[in-house]
Amino acid sequence: MSRVIITGTSRGIGFELVRQFAVSGHEVLALSRNDRPVQGLKMKGVTAWPFDITDPEQIAEVAGWVGRQWGGVDIVIHNAGLLLNKPFAETTVSEFRTVYEVNVFGVAGLSRALVPFMGKDAHVVMVSSMGGVQGSAKFPGLSAYSSSKGAVITLAELLAEEFRETGPSFNALALGAVQTEMLQEAFPGYKAPVTAAEMASFIMDFSQTGQNFFNGKVLPVSNSTP
Repeated sequence: MSRVIITGTSRGIGFELVRQFAVSGHEVLALSRNDRPVQGLKMKGVTAWPFDITDPEQIAEVAGWVGRQWGGVDIVIHNAGLLLNKPFAETTVSEFRTVYEVNVFGVAGLSRALVPFMGKDAHVVMVSSMGGVQGSAKFPGLSAYSSSKGAVITLAELLAEEFRETGPSFNALALGAVQTEMLQEAFPGYKAPVTAAEMASFIMDFSQTGQNFFNGKVLPVSNSTP
């Protein structure tokens, strides 16, 4: 069974990922600012922490725990994300920076801390967005969010090259519309054709086998716009 770290687990896709991995018998470390929803699952093999991905000290604590408890990590799923839906002209530099701290710098920092515990066959999956894919449909108000998700895609491509010889593999999944709380924040009233549980099932399968076929790739996972 795999040792899996998932961020952004308090709701939506991240919460479903924890539940589905646990049901399948994997060991899971669930990281989110709010750990109460996962704690409430009371599932075997699941450890949940309150976690701020922008805090270097907390990232170091995760790495230390992995070294002591597991000795290694097989799968990391960067699912945590911060959305800002606001016209660009009204967005402050501080707000823009806050989005990047979570969606880009936090992803880079946690990856850097965990790579030493990951081998050739391990897999880092970065959950991005179709809004971050060059040439895809773009929407007003999402300048900080979508551009940060574009940065995550490029980061996955670059890290795949840096660690090609030793592993782990890095891939990005550019998600389309999934029925989550975040989608409602971005597109109030829109009904997505894919549920959080359905997308979690796809991501879980990809995280376990995708590294056998892909490295440094971005895969669009969307059947609708947005």
